[in-house]
Amino acid sequence: MPDSPAKKLRELLARPGIITMPCCFDAFSAKLIEQAGFPLTFMSGFAVSAARLGLPDTGLISYGEMLDQGRNICSAVTIPVIGDADTGYGNAVNIRRTIRGYAAAGFACAMIEDQEAPKRCGHTRGKSIVDRDQALTRIRAAVDERDAGSDILVMARTDARHSHGMKEALWRCQAFADLGADIIFLEAPHDRQEMEQFCRQTPGYKMANMVEQGDTPILSPSELEDIGYKIAAYPLTLISAAAHAMRTALQNLQEGKTPEQMLDFAELRQTVGFDEYDRLLESYPRNR
Repeated sequence: MPDSPAKKLRELLARPGIITMPCCFDAFSAKLIEQAGFPLTFMSGFAVSAARLGLPDTGLISYGEMLDQGRNICSAVTIPVIGDADTGYGNAVNIRRTIRGYAAAGFACAMIEDQEAPKRCGHTRGKSIVDRDQALTRIRAAVDERDAGSDILVMARTDARHSHGMKEALWRCQAFADLGADIIFLEAPHDRQEMEQFCRQTPGYKMANMVEQGDTPILSPSELEDIGYKIAAYPLTLISAAAHAMRTALQNLQEGKTPEQMLDFAELRQTVGFDEYDRLLESYPRNR
């Protein structure tokens, strides 16, 4: 029996070195990440909301839509996938159902955060967080579901830095770790000093969120590793690059030109999986 996604992720985390993690938004982008040789990806809520609904990441996308997108992503790749589970979509019982659903969909890990619902992208204005008791209850519920048999890791995220400062953010990170969260994520530290403070004071595996033109300075993976991070996430790089490429292609078409920077048809077919499909089909006798 093949290893579960959660087991693959645990083994990956146990290896030395930082993990560079481009984030996906659909099955095709996840396949491209795996084909490029990256060992891990993350289903970005911002990117999924943009790609699936054409809407901002402001709590408009539902649990069912995220789960459906995640099921397609996880079934398209063999590398482990971390899933953005937002605030857990309700109270503690809802959160347990969310974690159970994400595990069944094939996720290796689910991320739960402490924003008030409806939540929004961590590098935009207007977000707010729940009180300590509710934040801890969310992570406790997620960890309880993991420990009850759902084969999945739990990532705990705090957005407290934005409204309550680093002291509160660090308190929550330590509390989440004490509750048993597998990976800790402090969203939007403002400078390298804050990033170092987070890594120095928080136990366990930690993730850095590299949002281009966001609130956190963009550091190289080697710099992040030196600070103490285990995962370097790039949540918007692919969808931003894809949007730029599509806009350029559309402009070319408006000008009556064929876009130059495209995969040739044979490479596109191979990337999607036509060649593999045809090889598999040829292994079976034709119906008569």
